[in-house]
Amino acid sequence: MRYILIFLTGAVASMLANRGIAIFNDAVRPIIPEFKEGRMKRSELAATTFALSIGLVIGFGIPFSIMSPIILIHSLFLGTDIIGTFFHGEPSNNWLKDKKSVRGFILSGLAGGVYGLLLLIGLKWFVDGIQKLPVNVFDALGGLGDPVIFAFAAFPPLAIAFEYGYKKGIFSLGIVLLIRQIIERLGYGSPDGWALLAGFIILMLFAIKEKNESNVDTASLFVDRVKNIRKNMVWIAIMGALYGMSCNINLLMEGPQSLLALKEGLKSDAVNFSLARALSFIPLKGTTSLATGTFVTDGFGFVATVGILAPNIIIAGILGAAVISLEASSLLVFARFFDRFPGIRKAADNIRSAMSKLLEVALIVGSMLAANNIAPGVGYFVVAGLYLLNETAKRPLVKMAVGPIAAILVGIIVNILALIGLYMPAA
Repeated sequence: MRYILIFLTGAVASMLANRGIAIFNDAVRPIIPEFKEGRMKRSELAATTFALSIGLVIGFGIPFSIMSPIILIHSLFLGTDIIGTFFHGEPSNNWLKDKKSVRGFILSGLAGGVYGLLLLIGLKWFVDGIQKLPVNVFDALGGLGDPVIFAFAAFPPLAIAFEYGYKKGIFSLGIVLLIRQIIERLGYGSPDGWALLAGFIILMLFAIKEKNESNVDTASLFVDRVKNIRKNMVWIAIMGALYGMSCNINLLMEGPQSLLALKEGLKSDAVNFSLARALSFIPLKGTTSLATGTFVTDGFGFVATVGILAPNIIIAGILGAAVISLEASSLLVFARFFDRFPGIRKAADNIRSAMSKLLEVALIVGSMLAANNIAPGVGYFVVAGLYLLNETAKRPLVKMAVGPIAAILVGIIVNILALIGLYMPAA
């Protein structure tokens, strides 16, 4: 049963990532619209996802899972993010008519299922092999996506500045920063998630002031993006069912604290930990899902809670499907609410531009920091050089993909140099 369940969970998670329906990594989710809307190639998306996720898989997810018979979901779902985005798939709604996209969808599922089986069998040999590299690159790559998560809350103030002026943008940024620090000081949940939610609310307040004009005929930004979630609700429900069942039989768990509690047989503590994490991450997961039209692979986090509490695996599957469907459906309500205001619809292009520009900056900053942690001095040199040289190429890569790809290249280059004696790793 455990082998079948982990195979199916990995397979469905990879297929959801392949179609951009759901992504686990909070740093990758904001990038998905760039691919769906034609501003990024599949190869660039795959490389960026790999760079943002592989460090966390190797440095956090897999080692933690090796310590326990229960698998930490980070090791599974971060891996399926990589696998799903790697295989071919056109962003078109008519992708089922494209043989390559259908083949990529199926192959991503098979690869994700096999990856899940390997996790269950044990990947200690893989981690041990990685640790024998002359230069440790994966710990540094694990932090590449941090600036995306931390800085993404600045995109609503940037959109406000584009639409309503610089002064209002600065004012909004100051309010968002203040709220973030208050939440951090109080220790209530994710300060970055609450900051992003605050930014959305401020953007909405400016939009409410826009008078409804009869001649306004612009597309609904949030509803259009969330349609991707609505039309794939069956797949999301299947994911919730599989995940809920996996939590019920102690196969998967959502966080280190709840995993350790279950390992020690402390079921009530595990429930409390999972519930607290779910509540604290609603602002971050909910707002990024709403803004991008891409849901979260494990939902807001309540599926794990009901999975633990369910009396048996069948009930856990039913509750998991119901809970994740309710979580996804709630986004439709908020999307319709936001899009009721003409100001939001008129600002749609500026909202998209703000997200893109913010991601470009956050990814190049994260890439330079990660590369420099791998190889001090050399990292800055290579990433900055490749980023600027890309501008001179006949067919340049999309800007936000250059930094992560360059950071990966730094890791490869310094390991080769170390092997031939031209680079001495720091002690």
